[in-house]
Amino acid sequence: MVVQGSGRRARRAGLAGALWAAAELTVTVGVVVLLLVVHQVWWTNRQAVAAAQEQVRALESDWAREPDGPAEEPARSAAPAPSGEAEGGAAPSSSPKPSAGAPGRAPAARPPARDQAYAVLRIPRLGLTVPVAQGIEKRAVLDKGYAGQYPGTAGPGEQGNFALAGHRNTHGEPFRYINRLRAGDELIVEVRGRRYTYVVGKVLGETTERDVGVIAPVPRSLVKPEYGYGEPGAYITLTTCTPEYTSKYRLVVWGTLRS
Repeated sequence: MVVQGSGRRARRAGLAGALWAAAELTVTVGVVVLLLVVHQVWWTNRQAVAAAQEQVRALESDWAREPDGPAEEPARSAAPAPSGEAEGGAAPSSSPKPSAGAPGRAPAARPPARDQAYAVLRIPRLGLTVPVAQGIEKRAVLDKGYAGQYPGTAGPGEQGNFALAGHRNTHGEPFRYINRLRAGDELIVEVRGRRYTYVVGKVLGETTERDVGVIAPVPRSLVKPEYGYGEPGAYITLTTCTPEYTSKYRLVVWGTLRS
C-alpha cells in the first residue's frame, strides 16, 4: 500500500508539472505574439512616419536650395495591378504631355533612381503629408511609409492618370483614412518648383486587386464599370487595401486636376 500511494503521488506531481510547463509555454508564446503585434502595428508605424517626414523635410530643403532647378521625371515602365502590395500587368500610359491649366514644365533632368522620393503629396482634409516615390514595391517604397507611383502611369500634372498606392495599416499607414475623402477635397502634389492641385471626384469603395482599369490613363473600373471616367484628362488615383488589416480588396479614390 505504501508503494502504491507513492506512485499515485508521483503521477500527480508529474501531471501537475506538465500542466505548469504547458501554462508557462502558453503565456510565453502569448507574450511573444503580443510583442510582435506591438512591433508591427505600433513600432513600425512610428519608424516609418518619422523616416517619411524626414524625407519630406529633405526634399523641401533641396528644393529651397535650387528652387528653379530642372524637375526630375519619374522613370517609366509597364504599369502593375492596383494593389499597392502585389504587382501585375497593364498597358503603360501615353507619352507625357503638359495638362491643361498646369504650369509649364522645365527641361527634364536625369530621372530619379527607382524607389527615390521625388514629390510630396498633401491631403489637407486628413492632415497628411507624405513623400512620393517611383514604384510600389513593399520593402523599397511602401514599407518606408511612402506613397508609391505605379510605374507607367502619368507624372504629376500630366495628361493621363497619376496613380499612387499606399499602406492602409502598419508601416506609416499613409492611406489609412482615404475612405474619409469626399468630392471636392483637395489632393496637392508638389514637385520641385511646381504645385498641382487635384480635386476628389469619385470613390470606389471596393474592387479586386486585379482591377487594372482603375489606374488606366482614363480610369474606369473593369469590375464595376459604372465607376470611373469616360474622357481623357489629368487624373490622380489613390489605391489601398480594404477592409482594414486585410489585403482582400482595394479601395480607390479618384480626382481631377484643377485648371
